[in-house]
Amino acid sequence: MRRLLSILALSLLAACSSQPPAPEQSAAGVDSRTGHDVVSAVGQYSPQNLKNPSSILSKREIFFDLDSYAIRDEFKPVLEAHAKFLQANPSYKMLIQGNTDERGSREYNLALGQKRAEAVKKALQLLGASESQIEAVSLGKEKPRCTDANEDCWAQNRRADILYTGEF
Repeated sequence: MRRLLSILALSLLAACSSQPPAPEQSAAGVDSRTGHDVVSAVGQYSPQNLKNPSSILSKREIFFDLDSYAIRDEFKPVLEAHAKFLQANPSYKMLIQGNTDERGSREYNLALGQKRAEAVKKALQLLGASESQIEAVSLGKEKPRCTDANEDCWAQNRRADILYTGEF
C-alpha cells in the first residue's frame, strides 16, 4: 500500500511539473492544431502597440447603446486583446472611464457611467486580467467627445475610455 501511494505521489508530481506542448508552428506562423497565429506575448502585447494604429491595442473606446451597459459583440476582441496585454504586462495599471450622453439627470448619468466602466472591468477580469490592475470610474456626462444635440453625437459620448499607466 505504501509503495502504491509513493508511486501515485511521484506520478502526480511529474504531471504537475510538465509543460504544455509548444504550438506546432507552420512556415506561415500559424499553429497547425488551432489555426491561430503564433505570436510572442512580448511582440503583440508590448507597450509600443498601445499607440500603434495598426494594433488592436490602440483601440481604447467601448461604445454602448442608449441606456445600456451591455458590451456589444463587436468590442469583445478589443477587450480580449487588452486583457492579454494586462496579463503580459503585470506592472501596467488601467483606468476605465465610463461616459454618457447629456440626456438624463446628473445622478442617473453618473450611475450609468459607473455601470459601463464596471462592465468593462468585469469583462477584462473574466478574460484573465487581474483586478488589482484595473480601476473603474464614472465621468457621467462631464467629458463629452461631441457637443452637438443629435443622435450621432450622443452615440459618440456613450462610451468607456481605456487609459493606461502614464495616461491618467
